Amino acid sequence: MKKVILLAIVLIGFNYSSNAQELGVRFGEIIGGNVAVDALFTTSDFSMVHADVSFGGGGIGVEALWDFVYRPLGDIPMNWYVGAGPSVYLGNDFLLGASGELGLSYKIPDVPISISADWRPTFILVDTSTFAGDRFGLNLRYVFP
Repeated sequence: MKKVILLAIVLIGFNYSSNAQELGVRFGEIIGGNVAVDALFTTSDFSMVHADVSFGGGGIGVEALWDFVYRPLGDIPMNWYVGAGPSVYLGNDFLLGASGELGLSYKIPDVPISISADWRPTFILVDTSTFAGDRFGLNLRYVFP
């Protein structure tokens, strides 16, 4: 119960400190599972917080990455982004690590949907020390006006 309350406080805090929001689902390798609730909070014209919460393996995985956005990529409404941030798994095992992120994002014109794909290498630092360089994901999000 404490974990759910903490998660709600973090998400509400991001909500009040952000300018634009996107909410959806992430498919791919995530700390704690293969599917997650995916949220993107724009903090300025060129930065965002990309957060994921996954439920799997008897616990909750949370990643919150600070990304720098580079736009546009050519003449199409596609941006690329790079960033890093903490990764935490709370369950029978406790894992704490640092993840990097490199991705492409496309917002469909005249439709409030964005699609992005990213690569997220992760160093697990606490409980066991490992590196996972094979973490790729596909994100489908609704863009709030």
